[in-house]
Amino acid sequence: MQKRLLNPDAVLVYIPELPPKYNARMNTPQAGIFALGTASHIYLEFDALDQRHEEKLAAAICALREPRTTIGGVNLVAGFRPELWRKVAPDHSPAGVYGFNAPIEGIESFTMPATQRDAVLWLSGSAHDVLFDSAHAAIAAVKDLATVGEETSSWAYRHDRDLTGFIDGSENPSLIDAPDAAIIPAGTPGESGTVLLLQKWKHDTTAWESLSVSQQERVMGRTKPDSIEFEDKAVDAHIVRTDQDQFGKIFRRNMPYGTVIDHGTMFVGFSADQSRLSTMLESMAGLRNGVRDALTRYTTPISGAYYFVPSTEGLRQPK
Repeated sequence: MQKRLLNPDAVLVYIPELPPKYNARMNTPQAGIFALGTASHIYLEFDALDQRHEEKLAAAICALREPRTTIGGVNLVAGFRPELWRKVAPDHSPAGVYGFNAPIEGIESFTMPATQRDAVLWLSGSAHDVLFDSAHAAIAAVKDLATVGEETSSWAYRHDRDLTGFIDGSENPSLIDAPDAAIIPAGTPGESGTVLLLQKWKHDTTAWESLSVSQQERVMGRTKPDSIEFEDKAVDAHIVRTDQDQFGKIFRRNMPYGTVIDHGTMFVGFSADQSRLSTMLESMAGLRNGVRDALTRYTTPISGAYYFVPSTEGLRQPK
């Protein structure tokens, strides 16, 4: 034990020395990843104007900060094309992580397109007007270095449901366990960062709503009102094709997007291991055992990108 005087006017307090591994400073994940309960979201995906200035773009995005308010605040999460981040901050980059550089060609002519951008900024909060102003300021801050290749606004629907009417994220780990699924562990290259899969899935609402509730439940593999998983699930049920017990746990922050006539789901999935995400996509496309996810007959992916989301310490690296 080591004696430490915590307060010169107080009594002496004895605190045991922690082992060295606990005394070492550990990196911190970006806080917005786990900021649940936000009703409004904006996703800005950027294309660098000049690949020779990627370092400047990364530095500009890393320098962005959220408004310093308690009420009506904004969470910012910044991510980068893995190859770009490896170039600008190799010491804070995981090995073997890659962009969504080619489409996934599944069975029955089903395709997941590759729309990889150079960087992403995800803003979330309780009020869309504050997000709008923050997004506008962010775009202005990088206007000489990048253009907005894709902008998507999302919003909460019936508390925790997507636009199919089913509860979304019912397989998510709790916030106590989520870092184990999403965050690269300490002592590993890229520690406290995460791999983000961002996909926009457009719903065929007419086809989906032509199904009975029981038919919709068969597609999903669980009940619609309360998300109870069926014991006897169809082999092509969505919950089977994306079985996290088989492929590994991920942490999802999906949100609805779009208008009344043109809408769908923004898939926002975080993982400590990119292979969990890529094998799930291959399974959905029918490339694992020749069975295509039934849900892909009613929703169509129209974008797809991987981003590495560095730790807060990693964000301080680009200059």
